[in-house]
Amino acid sequence: MDFYEVDFLEVGDSKSGDAITVRYGDEVNVETVHVIDGGHTEDSDKITNHINAYYDKKDFIDHVVLTHSDADHACGLKSIIQNCEIGILWMNRPWEHVDNLLPMFEYPYTRDGLIQRLKDDYPHVAELEEIATSRGISIENVFQGTQIGKFIVLSPTLDQYLSLVVTSEKTPDPTTIGEKIAQLFKKAINYIKSAWGEENLKGDTEGTANENEMSIVQYAELVGEKILLTGDAGVKALEVAHSYAINLGISLPGLNRFQVPHHGSRRNLSTEILDKWLGAKLLDKPIQPLFWTAISASKNDEDHPRKAVIRALVHRGAGVVTTKGKTAHGWNKNKPTRPGWSPSIPEEYPDDTEADE
Repeated sequence: MDFYEVDFLEVGDSKSGDAITVRYGDEVNVETVHVIDGGHTEDSDKITNHINAYYDKKDFIDHVVLTHSDADHACGLKSIIQNCEIGILWMNRPWEHVDNLLPMFEYPYTRDGLIQRLKDDYPHVAELEEIATSRGISIENVFQGTQIGKFIVLSPTLDQYLSLVVTSEKTPDPTTIGEKIAQLFKKAINYIKSAWGEENLKGDTEGTANENEMSIVQYAELVGEKILLTGDAGVKALEVAHSYAINLGISLPGLNRFQVPHHGSRRNLSTEILDKWLGAKLLDKPIQPLFWTAISASKNDEDHPRKAVIRALVHRGAGVVTTKGKTAHGWNKNKPTRPGWSPSIPEEYPDDTEADE
């Protein structure tokens, strides 16, 4: 009998991260193990311990995917790549496209100089490449249309990725450094009462960082269920992914399982993009969830998930579950209940939301 399991591990403490383990196949013949992101440096043991405890295939990871370069996704993979047997490491390295990038920069670089600059700007990716190369592990680029086991990549395209590298704050023209200064002080969050259906998401106005928009968005239909894994993708990436999914003939809206991007940040979603993937807002909250969503957020992260995001998901009939304060949260079909695990309890619907700052 075909089966699948998707497990979201709680990683980080005050700062959230992503670490997802997936396995699918049938009970008799083929089992594929697929790891997506690794959390922070101290989280790598959580991944191997989870696989050893709950998966039958313990000695080999078929696919390891780094969705994007941020430390809370990349650092925990270094030990995994160093110590585990890996089939393929899937990740994008900007220096692999240096000949395309070189003419796109407004200031002069030699080819070797730009390669070094990019490796300095994306040090976690460079270190993963070095470890994998030293162990003879194959590294593959990941762009729209790439097939990773049962999953197909919906975003980014190569052109989208290159444009994001060039315009990233990691690679600014020296004459414009400092034009956009990072927020140095955390603002107090104010909340306002809101009626059912009112939404205050920010993805269509503020957006998210270029590195987040580079996130590898993966889709699979496993055992008849439509699953979308998003990394830290923002509205632009999710728009590209949606258009490609429609071109592939995937019937949307109508996901069964949805990973909420970027730990439930309201800068990564909009009402319009949720309508496209999940469906329009309902007139009232359903008695039982119509589908399930997962948010990777650590127990002491005061910023995630945002109430506005939980509200918007519930408006469409979602059961919203976070990893906050849990060892892990899992989706599965046709697998027995694990000892010590209990059914997930959805987040309560907030009757207030974050006010505009």
